[in-house]
Amino acid sequence: MDGIDVALIRTDGHQHIEVLGGHTYPYPPALREELQHIISQPDQAATAPLTELTSTVTQAHAEAILQFMRDYKCTTPDVFGVHGQTIYHAPAKRLTRQLGCGQTLANTLGGKVVMQFRQADIAAGGQGAPLMPLYHAAITANLPTPVMVLNLGGVGNVTYLADGDIIAFDTGPGNALLDDLMRERTGKPYDKNGEEASRGQVNQNILAQFLAQPYFTAPAPKSLDRQTFKPILAAVNQLTLPDALATLAACTVESAALANTLVPQPARRWLVTGGGRLNTTLMKGLQAKIPAPVEPIETIGYSGDFLEAQGFAYLAVRSLLGLPLSLPTTTGAPEAMTGGVVYSPK
Repeated sequence: MDGIDVALIRTDGHQHIEVLGGHTYPYPPALREELQHIISQPDQAATAPLTELTSTVTQAHAEAILQFMRDYKCTTPDVFGVHGQTIYHAPAKRLTRQLGCGQTLANTLGGKVVMQFRQADIAAGGQGAPLMPLYHAAITANLPTPVMVLNLGGVGNVTYLADGDIIAFDTGPGNALLDDLMRERTGKPYDKNGEEASRGQVNQNILAQFLAQPYFTAPAPKSLDRQTFKPILAAVNQLTLPDALATLAACTVESAALANTLVPQPARRWLVTGGGRLNTTLMKGLQAKIPAPVEPIETIGYSGDFLEAQGFAYLAVRSLLGLPLSLPTTTGAPEAMTGGVVYSPK
């Protein structure tokens, strides 16, 4: 929730991908605080109308996209893929909610907008997440396999790619717990470079209790909401800030490394995307636990800051073409699922 990522690509929805630009436009602080508040109230997040908040989020997305088009001097693209702001995700209840009004965006932007990428998958019984695996497959198509793409956003998720196999699932916490603790204790949005965590000692008892949760040994596919592991913050509350952060970082690292035990064979290379790749403590921890090179996604020529924005642009094109956005092995849906709702300007 640091901002709205905007990316421009040219693609056929298969393996032809040209990246043409990317930029992040920060959320206004008041909007970020309002979103954090509503996410902490799951009952409201799931069902309250939230008309005004939806309008504000929609406006913020429209302004970010229009500013991007001015900054990059680009004409109106063929389609805008807009994920919206997730505030609730509970696939067991067949419910996921992303704020943003597709029709308003189409009218404002003057072009086709694809939104609601997850709903069809969840309605069919899938997890509705993660949705990046087909994009990960496209951008790694020429690499030796097996390869693992690890996204460390608020929640961690992996895509395992080998000989036509695409397996994906959420691993556990990404940056959400670390960021939440930093905000609560210091008012800062995150632990830059993992510096505070690097000074701490991991509480092995808390880590062991955390990893004992059944989720971590459950088979894929599976997905999480960023609030799932919130109770761990109470467990580390009595620790110093460095020790608490070190323990939470270990929770992220160990749960991600367990992904190797849930796929047909350990990956020979890990590529890390999302904000977590900039956290030195997380990256060093992963390399210590994983018997293969662990590298930022930039090593294959893609930006870890904008990979998800590119991915939803890619999925928007696939939605227009009626191609699958998810597979049984990535979300648990009963069959390959297309999805997305297309809004045209009125």
